Amino acid sequence: EGVRLDVTDAAAVQAVVADIVARHGRLDLMFNNAGIAVSGEARDIDLGHWRRVVDVNLMGVIHGADAAYKQMVRQGHGHLVNIASLAGLIPFPTNAPYGATKHAVVGLSHALRLEGEALGVRVSVVCPGFVESNIYTASEAVNVARERLAEGIPFRKVPAEVAAQRILAGIARNRAVIVFPAYARFFWWLQRLHPGLTAFLSRRMLADFRKLRQQP
Repeated sequence: EGVRLDVTDAAAVQAVVADIVARHGRLDLMFNNAGIAVSGEARDIDLGHWRRVVDVNLMGVIHGADAAYKQMVRQGHGHLVNIASLAGLIPFPTNAPYGATKHAVVGLSHALRLEGEALGVRVSVVCPGFVESNIYTASEAVNVARERLAEGIPFRKVPAEVAAQRILAGIARNRAVIVFPAYARFFWWLQRLHPGLTAFLSRRMLADFRKLRQQP
């Protein structure tokens, strides 16, 4: 069941969980999916941009996790699924707020997974590459044309339906980290085994971005 709400409103998120429990008697799965981005170098974005991204991407997940995790602990079972990003596993220059919040979601998920093990609660974090969604058109770009950024995406976007299937398959296997497609898994392993090479590729991406940057 998909629910549209303001995830920065903790009471609204709690009300959704309470409604599900009231109607069904339990909460088996909770997906924290809302996310936004602000494309731009750190020198160009302001604290307002940071706050908006943190409020949605991190506090929004915390609101959902707090409400769902406690309900799952009370009932003795459940699976909490937090949607992060490949940007939560590797550096993401040109979108520091997004990368920072996604790294935080990964850390949050790992901690809750360990705490929940003996309480019957499973926790997974999803770290996909590029997925078809409206984040590319809805998110703000600072000192760079948003349409130029979209043209520069180097990989084909995963259809939303395919992404959902991959996530459900990972949940069925109780994966701690669900990473897809293949290039995302490659970069994840590259970061763990050879972070210097990942940094080199990130610098190349940053250099390409700076060719599109408009002087403020």
